[in-house]
Amino acid sequence: MGKAINYIDTHAHIYLEDFDKDRKDVLERAEKAGIDLIILPAIDMSTFDAMWQCYQVNVNLQKMMIGLHPGSVKEDYKLELNFIENQLQNNVNSFIGIGEIGMDLYWAKTYIVEQRIVLIQQLQWAIQYDLPVCIHQRNSLHEIISILDEFSNKPRGIFHCFTGTYEEAKIIIDRGFMLGIGGIITFKNNKLAQTISQIGLDYLVLETDAPYLTPVPYRGKRNESSFIPHIAKKIAEILKIDIKKVAFKTTMNAKNLFSL
Repeated sequence: MGKAINYIDTHAHIYLEDFDKDRKDVLERAEKAGIDLIILPAIDMSTFDAMWQCYQVNVNLQKMMIGLHPGSVKEDYKLELNFIENQLQNNVNSFIGIGEIGMDLYWAKTYIVEQRIVLIQQLQWAIQYDLPVCIHQRNSLHEIISILDEFSNKPRGIFHCFTGTYEEAKIIIDRGFMLGIGGIITFKNNKLAQTISQIGLDYLVLETDAPYLTPVPYRGKRNESSFIPHIAKKIAEILKIDIKKVAFKTTMNAKNLFSL
């Protein structure tokens, strides 16, 4: 038998209610598919307990992040930040990163000023606690990069669900960040393939964003971590390399980033 191929899913919301009926089965399928680790990014206080309970189902397979998603930034954002600060002060060893954080100027335009305040605070905590960040950006790359460039001590992390051009990728990786590549790479007529062909593997990590953005051939169904090999297979095809190289390099990138 050849050596097993192993992966890390750097971004999956397995704790959402989409998985309430078969969460244990989903985690078992992930392990059978060669997933060594699933990273759970936080959304907000309202989903924290669900994330914690999901983590308890299999603590060896999953690790958690803590953070406030830009889509959850409302007028009560200070309460959300207080909750995160309390978790970091009293429970920091339970988390391997701060996320999902960022700015969303597509779905969530009402609280743009507040989104900026929240992002800056969470980036400061990432530096203070030496934790990588998971960045959500939608129509906001320029705004987020300008914020990152204000920091003398640079945070590190992943730009989650990257779908951009080579030029945008270069802006991100020049600042030491990884690109989170998910199911969109398997879609027809996506422009991401051209970007990846120019970037290579050095700054890539794999993610599902489960239950969203399901890769081909399961598009239209609920996404889950066991589908990661389909993403890796597509990247291998684009780069004309063995899938084992994709698995090994993206796993090492994730391990180095998260100090695993």
